[in-house]
Amino acid sequence: MSDAIPLLGYSDKLSGRPGDVIGFKVSSYLREDFSARLVRIISADPNPDGPGMIEEEVPSAFAGNYPSRAQPFFPGSYVRFEKRLELEAGRGLTLEAVIWPTLINGQQQVVLAAGEAALLLNGDGSLGGELGGYRFSTDVPLKERHWYRVRFSYDPARKQVTLWQRVTGPTGDVGEVVSRSAGASVDLGKEVAVSIAARQVDGPASGHFNGKIEAPAIYASFEPDEAALLARFDFSADISTTKVKAVGPAELHGNLVNLPARGMTGSLWDGSEHCWRHKPEHYAAIHFHEDDIYDFGWETDFSFTIPEDLPSGVYAARIGSGEHEDAIPFFVCPSRQGRLAPAPLCVLVSTFTYSVYGNHARPDFAPSWKDEFARWGAYPHNPAEHQDYGLSTYNYHSDGSGICHASHRRPLFNMRPGYVTFGYGPGSRHRHFQADSHLIAWLHAKGCDYDIVTDQELHDDGIEAIRGYKAVTTGSHPEYHTAETLDALQGYRDAGGKLLYLGGNGFYWRVALHQSEPGAIEIRRAESGIRAWAAEPGEYYNAFDGAYGGLWRRNGRPPQALAGVGFSAQGQFEGSYYRRKVEKDDPDVGWIFAGINDEILGDFGLSGGGAAGFELDRADPRLGTPDNVRVLASSEAHGETFVLVPEEKLTHITNWPNEPEQDLLRADMIYFDVPGGGAVFSTGSITFCGSLPWNNFDNNISTLLGNVLDRFLSD
Repeated sequence: MSDAIPLLGYSDKLSGRPGDVIGFKVSSYLREDFSARLVRIISADPNPDGPGMIEEEVPSAFAGNYPSRAQPFFPGSYVRFEKRLELEAGRGLTLEAVIWPTLINGQQQVVLAAGEAALLLNGDGSLGGELGGYRFSTDVPLKERHWYRVRFSYDPARKQVTLWQRVTGPTGDVGEVVSRSAGASVDLGKEVAVSIAARQVDGPASGHFNGKIEAPAIYASFEPDEAALLARFDFSADISTTKVKAVGPAELHGNLVNLPARGMTGSLWDGSEHCWRHKPEHYAAIHFHEDDIYDFGWETDFSFTIPEDLPSGVYAARIGSGEHEDAIPFFVCPSRQGRLAPAPLCVLVSTFTYSVYGNHARPDFAPSWKDEFARWGAYPHNPAEHQDYGLSTYNYHSDGSGICHASHRRPLFNMRPGYVTFGYGPGSRHRHFQADSHLIAWLHAKGCDYDIVTDQELHDDGIEAIRGYKAVTTGSHPEYHTAETLDALQGYRDAGGKLLYLGGNGFYWRVALHQSEPGAIEIRRAESGIRAWAAEPGEYYNAFDGAYGGLWRRNGRPPQALAGVGFSAQGQFEGSYYRRKVEKDDPDVGWIFAGINDEILGDFGLSGGGAAGFELDRADPRLGTPDNVRVLASSEAHGETFVLVPEEKLTHITNWPNEPEQDLLRADMIYFDVPGGGAVFSTGSITFCGSLPWNNFDNNISTLLGNVLDRFLSD
């Protein structure tokens, strides 16, 4: 790779407990060895106006030098078969499929290949065929995003090749094109490699197809004769898996590579059913992309067995050689057996959100952004400049379709200490991993003992992952959740737990995890919400678990029902302040403001310049905010870029809450008690945590959070 980053790595897991083994995979184009060491991350923000980057060296068994080696990766999805297909000499061959091409890009794309024979989409968009050294074309370009039944046949007796295409769809087949060529003579009698959506024999696959493929089939005859069927591949079966089931005597079952999208509408879909589980024959297509990527598949260079005595926290394997360096973060959770003196506080790290945003190439990125970052000593690489490393679900595939799969089993540039998200706005301009380190740095500065639990443990272990903690707190942006993680948080809260929601736009999108591919996450951006792209009609149900995707609000679980507030407005990455709404000596909630005489809270901060900004959540009883909620403070004076979120809009002049729109552009800081002894404190703003380190952690936001935690941890 000509633009390959000289030194880069990733881990096979983002988190683990004592005794778990984490493997680190490194690609180095350098001639010298690289070194590896373990550090604990306290602050990942390089902004000199804040605490700066803070890391502690930690002894580890893997510390040392390792030989450099370049490890390539191969994007593009397709179907791979371990078994080969036996073709008989003298018999004909037909390759057939139904296709919906989405990108005519000047490159030859493989629909179905069997040894020396292939059914193709030529660079000009015409249907093509390949047989030994012969190439064929209809010279009639197919249209993107139209369904076609296509066929490539060879008759060895007549030495004739036929290409055939017909426009098809739920109303039937129309518009036929036939192209015949004579003179081809190829002996097909041998065992051959078969592949779908690319050509793959022994090495890396090539000629990746962009678009949907349905019902590919191989016949040992010049016509699609059922008596001569070798294999027909039913993509409507086992949709939640990576398995491809074959019908026919060849028993040629395959496996998907790089997770193309399943549960996609096929040529028969007519809108009569929107869930693939109810009418799978309407969802018999797979959408392949030349840039699909799931797991880079690099070999492990060194491993780390988490020791029993390593404190729970945020860590990284730092690798370096000369001027080149990288840091591979991971999270250490407590032992399942607990510890002798368990931490009173659990910090829930939003690794699902980190992965979903992983390698987000912002459309407004400008190389000039990096000039200031360099002065800070910030992380030097940006996914917008290295899009071949795989993008996020906030980006598009090369064919214009939205990316619906995320994975951490590849280097994630924006999950690096020192990475800066924005090139504009006040403060540090961080999100996610780096922004959450403002909370971690604050906990260390205040001497607050804590454990780390990530979304993965919460999903896997449910409420048991957080049971026993006096309080559980989120970071700045816990946006993506499974039913299991929400159930665990709801169960913890309702069983007497104290929950702190220190962010905005939380508990918003529903995601699904793949049952066999570790780290794979699916998001279907269905119907509503602030969306980077919109799912196609009929494709709102997850393939991974068959559940309706999209907003949790549209799944009957609005964020207000858990945390008391939910997404209301968004603007540029800038922050404002809160205005206190209760008296300091209020008998029920006055303790939250102990030591604070200010009416204005958080008119400062490293994130956007203020504690209330960027993405704002408000209380709304109609969406589940409890009747006993107390609005402690609300934000105001937001800039002109702030708008109401789409799910709240009805027309250009009306909205769902039926209130003046300007009144809805706010963050509500709230508190409420839960029957059974539980309680919830929510801030309703993504930029809240960025105000904690301000003025060396001495400010009214820091004092306020300290008051809440002191009460929660002492109960």
